[in-house]
Amino acid sequence: MSHAPAVPQNDLSALWRDLLLDLRDVFDVHFVCATFAYHVARHTGASAVVAVADVQAKCYDVWLNEPSGRATQMRWSNEEAGLEPLLALGGPTRLDKLERSAAEVIGGRIWLLAKRRLLAAPLPREERLYSAYPPTLLALLDPDLQPELEPLLNEVTSLMCVFLDRAALRQEVDRRTVEFAVISDISRALSSTLNIQQIYQLLTGPIRQTLNVETLSIGLIEPVTGDIVFVEKLFGPMFQRLPPVRLKRGQGIAGWVAEHKEPVIITDAYSDQRFFSGVDTRSGFRTHSMICIPLQVDERTIGILQAINRQFGRFSDHDVQLMQALGGPLAAAIENANLHTDVLAEKRRVETLFTSMSDGLITVNRDGVITRVNSAFASMLFSDVDDVVGRLLHERVRPKQGDLQKLVARLLSGAEDTVQLATDIARDDGRLLPVLISGAPVDDETGAAQEAIFVFSDLTQIREVERMRDDLFQGIIHELRTPLATILMYSRLLREGRAQADKAERFLGVIERESDRLQRMVRQMLDLAKLEAREMQRSAEPVWLNPLFDEALPPLAERAVQKGLLFRQRIETDLPPVMGNRDVYEMVVRNLLDNAIKFTPSGSIQVAARRDNGAVVIEVSDDGIGIPTESINNLFKRFYRTQTAVERGIAGTGLGLYMVKENLRNYNGHIAVQSTLGKGTTFTIRLPVAQI
Repeated sequence: MSHAPAVPQNDLSALWRDLLLDLRDVFDVHFVCATFAYHVARHTGASAVVAVADVQAKCYDVWLNEPSGRATQMRWSNEEAGLEPLLALGGPTRLDKLERSAAEVIGGRIWLLAKRRLLAAPLPREERLYSAYPPTLLALLDPDLQPELEPLLNEVTSLMCVFLDRAALRQEVDRRTVEFAVISDISRALSSTLNIQQIYQLLTGPIRQTLNVETLSIGLIEPVTGDIVFVEKLFGPMFQRLPPVRLKRGQGIAGWVAEHKEPVIITDAYSDQRFFSGVDTRSGFRTHSMICIPLQVDERTIGILQAINRQFGRFSDHDVQLMQALGGPLAAAIENANLHTDVLAEKRRVETLFTSMSDGLITVNRDGVITRVNSAFASMLFSDVDDVVGRLLHERVRPKQGDLQKLVARLLSGAEDTVQLATDIARDDGRLLPVLISGAPVDDETGAAQEAIFVFSDLTQIREVERMRDDLFQGIIHELRTPLATILMYSRLLREGRAQADKAERFLGVIERESDRLQRMVRQMLDLAKLEAREMQRSAEPVWLNPLFDEALPPLAERAVQKGLLFRQRIETDLPPVMGNRDVYEMVVRNLLDNAIKFTPSGSIQVAARRDNGAVVIEVSDDGIGIPTESINNLFKRFYRTQTAVERGIAGTGLGLYMVKENLRNYNGHIAVQSTLGKGTTFTIRLPVAQI
């Protein structure tokens, strides 16, 4: 290899001038290294090598320049480069290849480039207060033995340190600018979304790449237990089939950070006593290093954020600062998203309650305008919702008694917290509807009432029940008065001896029948009281119906025959047992047959029982007065009596069929009725067969 003559000492300024001219506006580490290799080779007349470690410290970028200007760029791994001994030198040092051991020569690729000797000049780092550039080596291959070269390289490396520092600092500034730009962009994105899934998606890409970590994880603290539950979405495929990752209060590094509210840097997870390795054991994931910071909202810790396994190098305080810069907006975004979810859930609950309530609901503003209304209220008025909203309250709701405008004023003025008014309101069809109006103010965030909400409860059924109750009491008084008067009259006749001997027996019979009638009425009232108190709902058990019919039907058949009715029965033998209670079923059969006898002036009565598709069907038919069609829907209501029965003067309390249906329902039984006015009625009962 031919070499150009070495640069004399007094020509050092020319080298400086060329370097400064080429690197005046350059802030790239690689360009600085390539430029120094080129000019050093040209000015010294020897091939120059510059090797600089990459940012990951896994390999070296190498530039080889010959004095002729020919350049070669290479990349060596740490193992094949073997530059550690050279980088440890204290300054420019001549090394003779023949004096090196075989291991040193073979172990470093730089020795394959040199034939005889090497002049190595590592850039100083330890003695400098600050060095931004990575480990760097400048070397000459087979230089002439000139004493001026070592001082020259010493000066060159000093100047090279300045340019590399400048370039490395600029790159560091650019890198941090990019990092904080990413953090800023993500912070803005976090503040603009209330979707928790979108928040997690923002963390899976740019942040992980900016921090150069294998994965990120978020653990949220359960308010009740204090446990930390990790977000599965961020863990990746290794955790898809595993149960959710949960740490107890204070458990693991995450628990420690949550309790102490301090960030930590862990360089070796398994050597830290706080580390919980159970998650790694279950998943097969291996945790090496991490940063863990608390996520706080108003001094309250809601969770933790972890950056796990730095891809190269070690975590630094700068990485913690990046995490903390992200942690504040992230904690606020999660808190806002959770609050938003809670508000939406509460809104849906209120909307469901508002729309599904059977009572009418409206809201009225300070101007007396109806702002909201549910369908139940519109139905009360026989109107449409759109025809009510936006109208003045006094125009659409016209009470017969009271003034709704005054009620609204009292509520919105804060004079009263609640108001009530029982009145009748006029519907659109002209009819009056009895309602109970209850109102309350709706306060805003300042505590001032801006709206009032009113509940309209339909009192029609309550008034109907009250009417039926009054009718019942009147009927009971009438029913009691008649047998009591009869018993009293015949008792006095017998006591005074005014009855002839042949009539005494008949008088006693009348007294006995009327006493039985009173006893049935009293027993029915007691049964009603027990039914209302759920005392008659005994536990279900298998009941055989054939013995029940054998015992209950003969007395009822005798009563029918005494009235001149034809009594027929078609009971299948060996009926399967049904689930229920024997006393209840006996009461049901007696009640239906008693009604059939009572409401049948002439004709026949029939009771039938058969098995049918997993059930036993009982039918009680009569040729009686029948039931009006409009009365069928109300037939099983408490205290209800048909107008036909009242007009004919047929005694009753209106409780029998109500008790029949309620008792059957307790044992999953069903009852249905078919009737034709003036021709008769059929009651059909289905009882489930017992599985024994």
